[in-house]
Amino acid sequence: MQNPQPDLPAPGRLLSLDAFRGLTVAAMIMVNNPGDWNHIYAPLGHAEWHGWTPTDLIFPFFLFIMGVSITFALGGKRQAGVGRKIIRRGLTLFALGLYMNFFPKFDPTTVRIPGVLQRIGLVYIACSFIFLNTTVRQQRWIVAGLLVGYWLLLTVVPVPGVGYPNLDPTTNLSAWLDNLILTPAHVYKATKVWDPEGILSTIPAIGTGLLGVLTGTWLRGSRPVAEKIAWLFAAGVVVTLAGVFADAIFPINKKIWTSSYVLLAGGLAMLGLATSYWFIDVVGVDKPAYRRWSLPFVAYGINAITVFFLSGLIPRIMTLIKVSGPAGSEMGLKDYLYQSFIVPWFTDPTNASLAGALTFILIWGVILWLMYRKNVIIKV
Repeated sequence: MQNPQPDLPAPGRLLSLDAFRGLTVAAMIMVNNPGDWNHIYAPLGHAEWHGWTPTDLIFPFFLFIMGVSITFALGGKRQAGVGRKIIRRGLTLFALGLYMNFFPKFDPTTVRIPGVLQRIGLVYIACSFIFLNTTVRQQRWIVAGLLVGYWLLLTVVPVPGVGYPNLDPTTNLSAWLDNLILTPAHVYKATKVWDPEGILSTIPAIGTGLLGVLTGTWLRGSRPVAEKIAWLFAAGVVVTLAGVFADAIFPINKKIWTSSYVLLAGGLAMLGLATSYWFIDVVGVDKPAYRRWSLPFVAYGINAITVFFLSGLIPRIMTLIKVSGPAGSEMGLKDYLYQSFIVPWFTDPTNASLAGALTFILIWGVILWLMYRKNVIIKV
């Protein structure tokens, strides 16, 4: 007689979800902190416009995971003051992102207003309220409406001042709206007139979060584990293929967060979570070796926002600290450490740059592991 497959209780914390979040954040930190921005491997950079690289999957994976986490944190229950808590947390994330954009100049006339943490905060607020106030069926229709509606906006609506709809970098509808409302002074400086985390592209980003909400609701259900995982794998394949096919009419593009991009990244995130869930929370219960590898990523996952914020802030502070470099030249502390302790070990500058990023990941891994062992969790 076979043993029945274990089911996790609905309100339980998924170790696989923490590990998947931690792996995503570690990857995000790695691609944001190469030793040398002029020398990086192609998969560790973003696609220039249409198309995608592995790096382009990291941010939507995080939004997807956040959507899954919402279902476990809120549980579909209306608690006193929950709405205020949601708004406060979302605005705190927005404020942290804005602070990072301000640092170190603190110039309100040129500060970039959008950003990664800002988008996370807005998507969190939207997905949390949708989760609490709608049914699963309604959530599916909302996702479909957001993705179809965004596709129509960018491919049917003429762009003011241009006269026709288009998907070019500086003249599409999303860029026009960023330029109109945010103005060039408050968008990503490298793009000058539009922002990759801009206003209009936040609409489909909410769809990414809702795919996570739907996945989380499915995992919290009462069906047998094997059935939940099998259907999640199947859904992941279908959604991924939908994104691939949709690319023909609405190209996969992270910078304007196209609907095909939402489907591709969401489907792959489903497959990634299903795999993690099976190995860590199911097989790993009886075979600890299947989950032991995940613990360093769990340490990253339970303090994800904290490490993302500090890993962006601390290198900027180190850059402001000037020290004497080779031949008496002055350079930032971050560059000094990289040039002194990483570069001499490599003949290929691209490998040196990758080693610098991995060293940064390792240092943070040690810090987060100590926090994990002492049960130190900084909640935002």
